[in-house]
Amino acid sequence: MIPDSSTQSGNAAIANAAAPASAMKLRSPWRRFLAYLDMLFVDHGLFRATYNNLHALPGGLYRASQPTPRQIRRYQRDYGIKTIINLRGADQTLRYALHEDTCRELGIALVNHKGILSRSAPDTEAVLATKDMFANIEYPALIHCKSGADRAGFASALYRLFRLKEPVSQAEHELDWRYGHLKGSKTGILDFFFEEYEAFNTRQPTDFMTWLTQHYERDELKTKFKVRGISDFIVDKLLRRE
Repeated sequence: MIPDSSTQSGNAAIANAAAPASAMKLRSPWRRFLAYLDMLFVDHGLFRATYNNLHALPGGLYRASQPTPRQIRRYQRDYGIKTIINLRGADQTLRYALHEDTCRELGIALVNHKGILSRSAPDTEAVLATKDMFANIEYPALIHCKSGADRAGFASALYRLFRLKEPVSQAEHELDWRYGHLKGSKTGILDFFFEEYEAFNTRQPTDFMTWLTQHYERDELKTKFKVRGISDFIVDKLLRRE
């Protein structure tokens, strides 16, 4: 079971709910002001307000960093966004309440999907849950994590693999430095996951789903992966990624 994941049959969408918790948390102008402070300064949203790392994929999916309410409104107006997939999951912060309340106000389905991690070997059940999610949401959709580099990149690779039926060798390009993803840091374990499949497939031709469910060993992948260079310092200390 993947905790805090709302992916089954599309029923986890949050839209136009009556008196949602987010509305209660933002019940006064002061509380809403505090939510914006939390988003912009505590969560480093001030940087993302000017550059949201937004990129379009074929088939109606957009990937980005955590969007502000203004950006969500613009994306709905410009791209017709019907679903937002939040890879950070739901939490009790005021900034999350603001995110949820904006989606409710605009009638956008908000799916909280927290099974994908940026610094650990992918969990098989999380990958399968992500496959199901992409099959059940309404498009156009926006998928985001905090920075739009690692979790959003891995999920976008899975989207290309499962929904667009692209080969792993093509899908894995969603994990790239141009999105802010640094392969030499701990987040490089996401690249290593795909590399291990390709190495296995070269030795023993196997489709990805068979490898994932019958041959993939998560603990073994974590043991084999090694961090390289100063990329980890940049990601963790300078960029302060989740």
